[in-house]
Amino acid sequence: QVQLLESGGGLVQPGGSLRLSCAASGSIFSINVMGWYRQAPGKERELVAAITSRGSANIADSVRGRFTISRDNAKNTVYLQMNTLKPEDTAVYYCNVAGSSFSSWGQGTQVTVSS
Repeated sequence: QVQLLESGGGLVQPGGSLRLSCAASGSIFSINVMGWYRQAPGKERELVAAITSRGSANIADSVRGRFTISRDNAKNTVYLQMNTLKPEDTAVYYCNVAGSSFSSWGQGTQVTVSS
């Protein structure tokens, strides 16, 4: 099993920045992809960004150029740097890690972009 600990959410004004972190523990040797999803009220959960163990990243069109995903394999941690935040980025952000036979979710962290 893999346990995930997320941090970094909060309230920020439009145009501001936040950095989310997600640290994995447990059966970390089997992790391949680490990523972030988000779910806004009344909407389906959607992929924001994901990165493989080799560093290949996939970024959603809606955040490309504003958000950056990175990964520290030595710390088993994935980061989401969010810049130029917009009100439409408001959502609960979930960390996800996946291997060949499993997928684990974090508890979610709220990001609110409002003036």
